[in-house]
Amino acid sequence: MTDTNGTSFASRIADPGPLGLAAFAMTTFVLSAANANLFKAEPVVLGLALFYGGIAQVLAGMWEFAKGNTFGATAFTSYGAFWMSFWYLIVHTDLSGFGGNQAEHGIGVYLLAWTIFTAYMLVCSLRTNPFLIGVFGLLTVTFLLLTIGALNDNLHWHHAGGWFGLATAAVAWVTSAKGVLASTKS
Repeated sequence: MTDTNGTSFASRIADPGPLGLAAFAMTTFVLSAANANLFKAEPVVLGLALFYGGIAQVLAGMWEFAKGNTFGATAFTSYGAFWMSFWYLIVHTDLSGFGGNQAEHGIGVYLLAWTIFTAYMLVCSLRTNPFLIGVFGLLTVTFLLLTIGALNDNLHWHHAGGWFGLATAAVAWVTSAKGVLASTKS
C-alpha cells in the first residue's frame, strides 16, 4: 500500500528491531541476575516481563510483520509471548500441589521447548549479522543450561544459565544500540 507520493506504508515505519532487542535485553538482564543468584527477589522482573519484555516485544514483532521482516516478526512476537507466559506462570499458576520434582520437570519441559525454538532461530540467524548470531547463540546456551538445571533440580546449572543470560542481555543491548545509532546518523 502506498500514499499519494508513492511511499509505502512499511518504509515509513521506524526500525522496530532496536526496541524489541532493548525490551528483550532489559528483561533478560533482570531475570538472569536473579538466576545467577546476584539477588533473591525474582518477582521484581514480573512488571518488566509483562509490559516491556512482553507487550513491547509483541508490538515490535507486529511492526516487523508490517515491514515484511519474517525473522524479526517471529523472534520478537515469540519472545514477547515467552515473557508474558513467564509472567502468567509465576503470577497465576500454583505448582505447589505437585509431588516430588514434578513441578521442576514441568518447568524443564517448558524451558526445553524454548531451547528448541531458540536453536532453530539461531540457525535462521546465520543469515543476518554477527551480533544477532551472538544473541541467539548465547540465548540457546542460556535456555539449555536452565533446562538442564530444571530437569535435574540442580542450582549450579541454573546459576550458570543466569550468567549466560547476563551475557545474552549485554550482546542484545549492544545490538539494539547499534540499531538506534544507525538511525541517528545524518
